[in-house]
Amino acid sequence: MSLTVKILIGLAVGAITGIIFNIFAPDAFQYVDTYFFDPIGSTFLNLIMMIVVPLVFFSIALGAAGMGDPKKLGRIGGKTVGFFLITTAIALAIGLSIALIVQPGDEGLLGEADESYTAEEAPPIMETITNIIPSNPIGAMAEGDMLQIIAFSLFVGIALAILGDKVKGITKLFEQGNEIMMYLVGIIMKVAPYGAGALLASALGDAGIAAMSSLAMYMLCVVGALIIHSAITYGGAVSIFGRMNPIKFYKGFFPAIAMGFSLSSSNGTLPVSMKSAQENLGVSKQVSSFVQPLGATINMDGTAIMQAIATVFIAQVYGQALSVPDLLTIVLTATLASIGTAGVPGVGMIMLAMVLTSVGLPPEGIALVIGVDRILDMIRTSVNITGDAVCAVILDHSERKNGHIDDDDSDMQATS
Repeated sequence: MSLTVKILIGLAVGAITGIIFNIFAPDAFQYVDTYFFDPIGSTFLNLIMMIVVPLVFFSIALGAAGMGDPKKLGRIGGKTVGFFLITTAIALAIGLSIALIVQPGDEGLLGEADESYTAEEAPPIMETITNIIPSNPIGAMAEGDMLQIIAFSLFVGIALAILGDKVKGITKLFEQGNEIMMYLVGIIMKVAPYGAGALLASALGDAGIAAMSSLAMYMLCVVGALIIHSAITYGGAVSIFGRMNPIKFYKGFFPAIAMGFSLSSSNGTLPVSMKSAQENLGVSKQVSSFVQPLGATINMDGTAIMQAIATVFIAQVYGQALSVPDLLTIVLTATLASIGTAGVPGVGMIMLAMVLTSVGLPPEGIALVIGVDRILDMIRTSVNITGDAVCAVILDHSERKNGHIDDDDSDMQATS
């Protein structure tokens, strides 16, 4: 039985159990929640929070180092990163707009909001920007200051890329450290069916049907934003800049989209993604082999959309108004977080913790959305890999137009 099926079963069992307790045994629910649901859910959340700092450090440093030869960064690398940043900003704008218009969260939903909780006032946006550079990186890691950790990781990754063979031992160490973190993520995701089921049972047992309706609105907001971004942003970009019919693009890339939905992993889908781009869309191997693996590491528009909507949703539940500087902080933090999100199932929720912290919201708010995240993860993974392919099509067209790629190269890929 696949992990997806297990989590869906866990969600179904958790939802049914919580609703039954809410309707038929509300008094017994408090006891069961205290000694069963809450400990399981809290343990799962603690496991996630445990690996946030090392995972961010290793994955972002390796992502920057993976850009490789600085000469490539001067042309293809610069265009690729620029495209990813622009589409991520657009994705965040779509997500924030939909969440602020629809208002999917009700204050006090699920009984999770602590009435005594008072959010600290967010610092001015310029102060936030100037404080990105850490004076003490070790202190930033100890305190969990995610923006400073991201900045330090980027500097380390760039240094690894420039120094190359001189520091290949350190690069290998980072790769091994990242492998350890990915292994731990895999272990943690094995208990996700129980953690997600317990969190959903705890939530629905306290709020009942009202919670389902609000969580349904949250899910609809995320799915709606993902569809809009895929149809308008990606469809428009591949048509205008890639000179390809969007219908042809989605038809040719559909095998990878289906695989991404099934695996919920950008990295796991990479072989099928590259095969579809090269054989069905005619993208040259040299562009595909650079852009798509890089995108699987640093381009996570679907994850950014989830983080934006989830942050607004959680803020509404806690009754905290988000100011313009807060929204700008969300855009900045979520953009960096999407770059650092590893292409494996479930890691997007880990990155959500840093976005919540950046605007003074408690990471415990993740409990409000973790129960339905696996379903959304399947959809946003398909969006993530689609963005990588759109970028590859556009850059391939640009490089061929400027004479940097032979048309024979593309013909060879399509023929093979």
